[in-house]
Amino acid sequence: MVIGAAVVLFIASLLTFQSYSGYGSSISRNSWDDLGEGLGIYMGAVIGGALIVVNRCLPQPRKVLGLDLGQAGTGFGILAAWSLLWSLIDVPDGVSAGAGLILGFIAAAVLAGAAIATPLVPALQAALLPAPKPVAPQPYGAQPPGGYGYPGAQPQQPYGAQPQPGQPFGQQQPGAPAPAAQPAPAAADFSPFWFAVPVTRPLFGEDGSPTPIAELAPGTWYLAVEQRGAQLVAQTQDGRRGVLQDTSGIQRG
Repeated sequence: MVIGAAVVLFIASLLTFQSYSGYGSSISRNSWDDLGEGLGIYMGAVIGGALIVVNRCLPQPRKVLGLDLGQAGTGFGILAAWSLLWSLIDVPDGVSAGAGLILGFIAAAVLAGAAIATPLVPALQAALLPAPKPVAPQPYGAQPPGGYGYPGAQPQQPYGAQPQPGQPFGQQQPGAPAPAAQPAPAAADFSPFWFAVPVTRPLFGEDGSPTPIAELAPGTWYLAVEQRGAQLVAQTQDGRRGVLQDTSGIQRG
């Protein structure tokens, strides 16, 4: 919606802004005949729309002078809609509002309204670009085969055990039954996986406190390390762990 409004604003800047009629003649002009209108209002709104779109495409919001790009773009859109509204209301006698002025005001109002409504309407918060899929992680807590430390490691003899008399160290007595093979432990039902959320969702502490410790943003992959019923224990990029209570609509990596 923001992209479409920005395109319409650029087209409107090329159309008739105002037309003058009198003494049997008619003169029209577009916004580019006055750079304050063409660059300051129309292109300001187009730049604002571009800032909003760029901010939505980034994994994490970027801030400039304490404001993220989306907030700055929203300000540009509101200012353009406000200026065009008064240009439309305060039309001098003998002057008619052109299609560029009317269409520009409508597009600026739509751009500003969409920018304001995005944080309030979950349907408008979906990521514009799909998040790249990460490499599948090693199962949480898995050890390399053959023993801890290096491949092919053999189990150590119990501490303090001595070889039997007359028997070479580490050799089993002839005729002794071979030790029964230990059954491999059953694989856990849950394996860690990467996931992304469709909208911004809070991450609560594992102690059950009602205050969120972090927010999971769309377009970023997070690691699920444990499942608790319908909830997931997720780990953020900075190592914090918490409980994601709302797992509906998540995208698995």
